[in-house]
Amino acid sequence: MNEWRWGRAAPGGGGRGVSGRVRLRGRPERMRKSVRATLPWLPGPVLPPGPPARPPARPPAMAEPRTHAPRLLLLLLLRLLLLLLLGAAASVLGVTLEAGVIEDLDDSFKESRKDDIWLVDFYAPWCGHCKKLEPIWNEVGLEMRSIGSPVKVGKMDATSYSSVASEFGVRGYPTIKLLKGDLAYNYRGPRTKDDIIEFANRVSGPLIRPLPSQPMFEHVQKRHRVFFVYIGGESPLKEKFIEVASELIVYTYFFSASEDVVPEYITLNEMPAVLVFKDETYFVYDEYEDGDLLSWINKERFQSYLTVDGFTLYELGDTGKLVAIAVIDDKNTSVEHTRLKSVIQEVAKDYRDHFHRSFQFGHMDGSDYINSLLMDELKVPTVVVLNTSNQQYFLPGRSIESTRDMVQFINNILDGTAEAQGGDGIFQRFKRVIYDAKSTVVSVFKSSPLLGCFLFGLPLGVISIMCYGIYTADPDGGGGGSEEHTQMHVRGPQSRELMEEEEEEEEDRDDEDKENSPEPSDDERAPKDRLEKKKD
Repeated sequence: MNEWRWGRAAPGGGGRGVSGRVRLRGRPERMRKSVRATLPWLPGPVLPPGPPARPPARPPAMAEPRTHAPRLLLLLLLRLLLLLLLGAAASVLGVTLEAGVIEDLDDSFKESRKDDIWLVDFYAPWCGHCKKLEPIWNEVGLEMRSIGSPVKVGKMDATSYSSVASEFGVRGYPTIKLLKGDLAYNYRGPRTKDDIIEFANRVSGPLIRPLPSQPMFEHVQKRHRVFFVYIGGESPLKEKFIEVASELIVYTYFFSASEDVVPEYITLNEMPAVLVFKDETYFVYDEYEDGDLLSWINKERFQSYLTVDGFTLYELGDTGKLVAIAVIDDKNTSVEHTRLKSVIQEVAKDYRDHFHRSFQFGHMDGSDYINSLLMDELKVPTVVVLNTSNQQYFLPGRSIESTRDMVQFINNILDGTAEAQGGDGIFQRFKRVIYDAKSTVVSVFKSSPLLGCFLFGLPLGVISIMCYGIYTADPDGGGGGSEEHTQMHVRGPQSRELMEEEEEEEEDRDDEDKENSPEPSDDERAPKDRLEKKKD
C-alpha cells in the first residue's frame, strides 16, 4: 500500500511549499493531478484528502445549572426585614425627637408657664382640623429648637383640661396661643409652618424693635412687606404707639428710630411721626385726617393689593373696609381673567388717595369659598365687593371691562345707588342654615358615597320603619279581648246615642220574650214557693 506522508517544504529547499503544492510520497502520479485539479481555490499549501475526519468528540453532558431561588429569596427577606427595622428605628427616633420638642401639658401648666414663653396648641382628640395640624406642629417644634428660639412649644388636650383651656379663653379647636408672662396672644393666620414660626418670633420679641443705623433700616425694608416705625424721641405719641403695638403685635412689626438714621428720600413735615412702609413707598400718619392711631394702623397693616383667602378675609373684617375682589382662575390665562386682575391692581394703585380709607383691593383664586359665603353661584371671572361687618355684598350691573368701569362701580357703592344684597337678617340666617345643611350633605356624598348612605340613609330608614309600625299597630296591643270590646274599637268613634238605642232594643226583645212565654202551672210554682219561704 502506498504510504501517506505530507508536510511543508522548508524555505530554500527542494520542496514546493511556497507555491502551495504538497509533496506526496508513495502515491501515483494520477492522484497528484487529481488533488491539484479538485482543490485549485485553496490559499496557501494544498492538503490532500486524508483519512476521513473523525467527528468532533461530543462534550460530556453538562449538568443542569443549579437554581439559587432559595438563596435569593432568603436575601430578599433579609433586605426587607432590614428595611422594616430601619423604618421602625426612624419612626421611634422621630417620635422621640418630637416628644423632646413638643411637650404635653397638664394642670400644672398654669403655674409653670410664667417662667417661660410658650407657644401652645389647644386641641381636641376628635377634631379633624387638629389632626391635620399635628404634623405641621411637630415641624414647628423642631424648627424652633434648631434656630435656638427661647419659645417652648407644647400642646394641651382642651377636653381633658377644660378648666385650663377656659382660663385662656379657648372657644374652638384648634386654638394657637403664645403665652408671654400674663399676656396671651391669639394666632389667626394660615396654619403653615412658616407663618406660625414668624408669628412666634414676632410676638416673643420686644414690642418695639430699635433701628440704630441706616443700614439696619434698609435691611428691615427689604425683609418685611409691611411695618410701622415711630421716629422721634419721648412723647405722648410714642406712648400711644407702644399701647397699639401691644395689641396688634400679632399682625405686624413695630420699630422705632431716630431722625438721623432715616433714609434721605423720606421727608417729614413735623416730628415725632409714625410711618407705615408698604407697596415700595411710605405713608405718614395724620391725626386730623386719619383719626385714632389704633384704627389707622389696623387699616394700614395690609398691602394695597392682596391675594385674598379665607384667613385674609377674616382679618380684613376688623378693618371696617369694604373688600373689592376680582374672582378669577389663576390657572386660566385668558384675556378676561388677566384683564380683570389688572383692572383691580390699577385702581388700587392709581386711586389710592380716593379709595384706600374705605376699600381694600385684591383677587381670589376660584369661587368655592366666595360662593359658600354669599350662598350663591358666581360666574368666573367677576367682581364682588364685600361688607364683612354686616355680610352684605355688591355685584356690578354690567361687565367690568376697564378701570373706568371699576371706578364707576365703586362710586355707585359710595353714593348708595348700587343695590346691596345679602345681609344678616332673620331670612338670611334661616337661608344660611338650609344652605349649610345642604352643603354638608353634598360634600359627604361627594367625598364618600357609602359613608353618606350610612349616615343619612340609616336614620331615615329607622324613622320610616317606626312610623310604619305606629301606623299599622293593633290598638289593643295584640290582646284577645271580648268580641264586644273588639267591635267597639273597630267601629271607632260611634256616638253614645247609637249604643243606647241598641241597649233599648235588646231590653224590648227581652220583654217580648217574657210576654210570649207560657205561665207556669201550679205544680211548677210549688217548688219555687217553697224555695222562697226557705230564703225568708
